[in-house]
Amino acid sequence: MTPDKWSAKGTLFSKNQKLKCGEKVLDLSMPRVIGVLNITPDSFYDGGRFTNIPEGLNHVERMIADGAAIIDVGAASTRPGAALVPEGVELERLLPYVEAVRKAFPDIIISIDTYRSKVASNAINLGADMINDISGGLFDDKMFGLLSQTGVAYILMHIKGTPGSMQHNPFYEDVVNEISLFFACQVKLLRKMGVENIILDPGFGFGKSVGHNYEILQKLDNFTELGLPVAVGVSRKSMINKVLGTLPSEALNGTTVLNTIAILMGADILRVHDVKEAVEAIELCANFMR
Repeated sequence: MTPDKWSAKGTLFSKNQKLKCGEKVLDLSMPRVIGVLNITPDSFYDGGRFTNIPEGLNHVERMIADGAAIIDVGAASTRPGAALVPEGVELERLLPYVEAVRKAFPDIIISIDTYRSKVASNAINLGADMINDISGGLFDDKMFGLLSQTGVAYILMHIKGTPGSMQHNPFYEDVVNEISLFFACQVKLLRKMGVENIILDPGFGFGKSVGHNYEILQKLDNFTELGLPVAVGVSRKSMINKVLGTLPSEALNGTTVLNTIAILMGADILRVHDVKEAVEAIELCANFMR
């Protein structure tokens, strides 16, 4: 397989794009992995595991050694039913970790999992390169303006509702079409403001039923029509556990299966808790598709 080509569902896609992330560049000639660092006490899988900086840095070091291109740091859980975390608490949790990760790993791309522009701004000032916004700009009308001023990359995710309410019988006439229209609208707004470094994330589990999630996965290549990278985050989620009857702690195998499908359907980025297995899935898919 040539480095500038990536095949998905029998169609040849050019994957030679390079995404600017502030002063850094993310090479997307092959799919890349985002490793998750949750520093919250209540995340659905790893809450409370990395609540001090030395443990967090050790985890980051392992993820980078396993092949992570990006480290995504989150300080406010957005799991289904999660209570709103006050902005001050999010800042207090997050900023020491951002500063520590940047100092320890100056070359890694740091993503910040937040929908708040003030949190994003403070993190960018400490060296963050990317903002991962679960609301796609809907929860804070200052987010897009901040992005236009900074040049960091932006993960534009789709959500229906809020974390507290999103899984209360979500309904769509056509889930893939509605997400596509949302992306088109938000991307147009971002480009009007001069923001170009955008990644699309359909938001598996964020206001979607199990059926919705699998329909999105089946039609994932639809989202490539805007010519932007597509990120997938299915790691250990309920779309695995509700089908297999597993707990998040038992869902690594299911995660790898769905990550493999996502790669074959054209995903550019996998956001995961288990970096080594995701990188191996990418490498095997690359060999399969030579």
